[in-house]
Amino acid sequence: MKSLLIITSLLAITVDAFTATTGSKTFARRSVGVQASTLSSESSSSTYQAPLSEITKRRNLAIISHPDSGKTTMTEKLLLYGGALQQAGAVRHKAEQRATQSDFLAMEQERGISISSTVLNFDYQDYTIRLLDTPGHQDFSEDTYRALAATDQALMLMDAAKGLEPQTRKLFEVCQLRSIPLFTFVNKMDRPALSPYDIMDQIEQEFGLEPHPILWPIGDGDRFKGVLDRTTNTVHLYQKAEKRGAKAEATEVALDDEQLKDLIGDSELYDKLMEDAELLNEMIPPLDMERVMIGKQSPLFFGSAMTNFGVQLFLDHFCRMGTEPLGRETSKDILITPDYGEFTGFVFKTQANLDPKHRDRLAYVRIVSGKYEKGMKVNHSRSKRQYNLAQAQALFGSDRTSVDEAFPGDVIGINNPGSFAIGDTLYSGNSPIAFPGIPSFSPEKFAYIRAPNPSDYKSFKKGIDQLLAEGAVQALRQRNDENGPLLLAAVGQLQFEVVQARLLSEYKVDSKMEPLGYSLARWVDGGWEAVEKADKDGKLFGIMIVQDQWKRPVLLFRNDWKAASLAEEEKYLQLKPWSAPPAMDD
Repeated sequence: MKSLLIITSLLAITVDAFTATTGSKTFARRSVGVQASTLSSESSSSTYQAPLSEITKRRNLAIISHPDSGKTTMTEKLLLYGGALQQAGAVRHKAEQRATQSDFLAMEQERGISISSTVLNFDYQDYTIRLLDTPGHQDFSEDTYRALAATDQALMLMDAAKGLEPQTRKLFEVCQLRSIPLFTFVNKMDRPALSPYDIMDQIEQEFGLEPHPILWPIGDGDRFKGVLDRTTNTVHLYQKAEKRGAKAEATEVALDDEQLKDLIGDSELYDKLMEDAELLNEMIPPLDMERVMIGKQSPLFFGSAMTNFGVQLFLDHFCRMGTEPLGRETSKDILITPDYGEFTGFVFKTQANLDPKHRDRLAYVRIVSGKYEKGMKVNHSRSKRQYNLAQAQALFGSDRTSVDEAFPGDVIGINNPGSFAIGDTLYSGNSPIAFPGIPSFSPEKFAYIRAPNPSDYKSFKKGIDQLLAEGAVQALRQRNDENGPLLLAAVGQLQFEVVQARLLSEYKVDSKMEPLGYSLARWVDGGWEAVEKADKDGKLFGIMIVQDQWKRPVLLFRNDWKAASLAEEEKYLQLKPWSAPPAMDD
């Protein structure tokens, strides 16, 4: 099934639209239960073959959570233990603390939230790790879903005091439908927390996902002493670091060590630990990595990112348990494996002004197969044109380093002349390859935007064009009115605020917004002829008719009922709640 499902609610849109581009091929990226052609090392003799040693050492991980679960803090601590930082930042930092590496936009640092997905790279032991830190706020969930398209596994962070929360539920559902392996980390155990058993029950009952405890907590709140590593029966007792943001010191002791009770210093917690250890061994099925890989079982960890308890242990286990880069299925049901001899990759994010001094534009490319080499030529599947990748960059938040080569699983930044859009495929060789596109979801907020000062128009237009290319908001206009007022469309109000803030900070331009009273959009696959017929028949009363940046018809509705009613009664319109860049010969 290659078409997207028509979805009538935001939750359904954000879940189904994300998975429906592959439809029944959800498991194909792992070659599970799918009859598909495969392109691997035997299919090409290109010099762009990636060495097996480079493939097997790579791990990538998207970090996802409900807002305020400690996601950015967890990211910083993983960087700290990975040796990428000397001292971790804090989201709500004091004067003496450094700013976080993953939240580098000014608005992120001011508000203490992530509003854009970030790529962070570091080496740890014998592995090369790619972290994708994603926004937690629901207004930026679309950016999170794009990051999930680029990852092979995800870390779901939960607040120990709150358990499963609304955004957590949405993201769990997306990961399960995409068969993305999930690692679960229950954070903030240094605060009063729910029972670990209650948290396990929530995960299992609501998602049918079997949690398998790897790190088990010893106490919570002020009595949080450390964790039991059930894989080694070793207890790790922590001491808070003297300097905030530094690594925590830990004492390791065997579970059956006679000194353990005295080291814990709390007989009640000791007795509870011994009881829990015995109970878990009796009731928890063995860890089955095959079930983890298809999203049926989740390794479960407890700890505290703020105090560093359990963070390095998680990193150690993730490197051992996590999967190396996986293949990806094309739009023609061909599975491209990492050892395929040609370079293939896809754009999952674009970003303007990573370097404000140069007003640059960057496309984030996830490499699926083959090897990137400096100066190589690649084909652009949508335009059928060839581009010279003269320079690529490894990404670390807003910092960049030029690289001469990169391998499957890596995310590289390439200069974007304005030709690359989210979902585009790049490939070497003579065999055309196109991966399924990454859709944009139905917006729910609409507002006209303008520059109140006419002298600012040139800077205003440049800023708007570059920010629109990032895909955080969409641009709509009246039909055939290129010079008319620009209508912005977004999933949430905060996206509008970000656009205005970035116009002011990055382009020195004031802007004014005029909200409209519409609540959702539908793209008309039937084309303008279908729209004209429905309009002539009086079927579009109270509905606003506009066009997107590719001049395709879009209808704006004031409520779900009207949209569903029109879709049912006028099927020739072929209403869709999503959009993707068209092929350039469309």
